[in-house]
Amino acid sequence: MDTGTPILNPGEAAILAFGAVKKQPWVHDDGIAIRDVATLALSFDHRLVDGELGSRVLAEVAALLENPARAFIRPFGLERGLGA
Repeated sequence: MDTGTPILNPGEAAILAFGAVKKQPWVHDDGIAIRDVATLALSFDHRLVDGELGSRVLAEVAALLENPARAFIRPFGLERGLGA
């Protein structure tokens, strides 16, 4: 699956879809490079999560996938106010 729209089931607050990883041309360091690229899609219940928080969570997941070592450098999302 290249991409999709995740559908919430009753009782779920959010769901994340991860598309297929494919090699694509991508702008990197002011040039074009072939990179592994995947599409992420997040659906969430707007009664529980507002769009701004959902956007920050999706950006944090993308950043962790791009550089997994950052998960060990600091707690998840604390500099952006996502943590407790």
